[in-house]
Amino acid sequence: MSYVSAVKPAPWLRLHGVAAFATLALLAALTYAGLAWWRGPQVQASVVERRDIVQTVVASGRIATPYRVDIGSQITGVVARIPVEEGQAVAAGQLLLELESGEAQATAAQAATAVEQAQARLRQLRELQLPVAQEGARQAQVNLDNARRQYERQRSLFDKGFIGQAALDDMRKSQDLAESQLKAAQRQVETASPKGSDVALAQAALDQARANLDLAQARLGYTKINSPYRGTLIARSVERGGVVQPGKALMVLAPVGETQAVVQIDERNLGMLKIGLPAKVSADAYPRQVFHAEVVYINPAVNPQTASVEIKLRIPSPPRFVTQDMTVSVDIETARRPHALTVPVQAIHDPESGSPWVLRAVDGKTVRTAVTTGLRGNSGVEITSGLAEGDLVIPSGANSVGAGRRVRLAAP
Repeated sequence: MSYVSAVKPAPWLRLHGVAAFATLALLAALTYAGLAWWRGPQVQASVVERRDIVQTVVASGRIATPYRVDIGSQITGVVARIPVEEGQAVAAGQLLLELESGEAQATAAQAATAVEQAQARLRQLRELQLPVAQEGARQAQVNLDNARRQYERQRSLFDKGFIGQAALDDMRKSQDLAESQLKAAQRQVETASPKGSDVALAQAALDQARANLDLAQARLGYTKINSPYRGTLIARSVERGGVVQPGKALMVLAPVGETQAVVQIDERNLGMLKIGLPAKVSADAYPRQVFHAEVVYINPAVNPQTASVEIKLRIPSPPRFVTQDMTVSVDIETARRPHALTVPVQAIHDPESGSPWVLRAVDGKTVRTAVTTGLRGNSGVEITSGLAEGDLVIPSGANSVGAGRRVRLAAP
């Protein structure tokens, strides 16, 4: 019987094989690491592309709804009628309350009669008294002319001795009387003329009568209290038959008006704001329901404590859930550029300096490139020079990557 024995390798030969394998593995690892170092780190690049960009100013504030109006009476009176109920919607000019108006109506009628009398007196002066006075003046002039002629004839007879001194004196007196009558008639014409004293007094009396009529009609109008605005009657503290006095609120009206959002904007953004800019508003309680607004007021003063400026925005169609003092967020659109060359905000280095720049990926290497920026949106920045559409830029968050380094671009 024969036996075959297996020959075992020597221990030093086994150790030599392990060392060789370890060496090969180390060399492979070093080679891979060196190749990875030579190729550079892997980064995610963004493509420079054209798209619409909107620049906005974001702020928070509150809703300001219309004020409330107290409705009262301007005179003392007794309530005759209340045609509206509490909680009712009313139109501008709608009757809310009516007072008893008998005395006021009588006073207005009396004042109207006084106006008619004053007008009649003025017409009498113009249509009757002035023509009569003018006719009287003409007759007085004729009488004076006759008296003068008769006096001259009597004087001639006196000189010839046909009449005595007494007859001549009587004729002289008749001439003087005719002159006095003419002067009186002329004064009557002057007073009855359009610029005369009688007409002035009659016109003043008419003006006074008309003023009294206006006052009486105003007091008559005060017996009816109408709604000054369109709104809702939210309170009422008066009943029919009650006595009301000036200065006491009888009803409270909530006018329907312009709802506004009042926000505080950092003064650094003041130069971008102007009246008429559109905005989007969302309430913190309903963040998904966005509604539109428009800038209607910019406070000319800056708050020195907060370095902010108060802005008011008109909300033309507020949702039903909008209430007084509700907290809202506002995005005011300050500029819009369609089809602008755009890069992500994160790709801009030193954006606040006068020399912003980006890292471009060109043929596997990074290249520092100066750029000129334009509008800045929420997620993108407009590039006006320095880049072209299709360029690849590396976000500024990749701090381990500097200019002139090799990089490997990760798949998008």
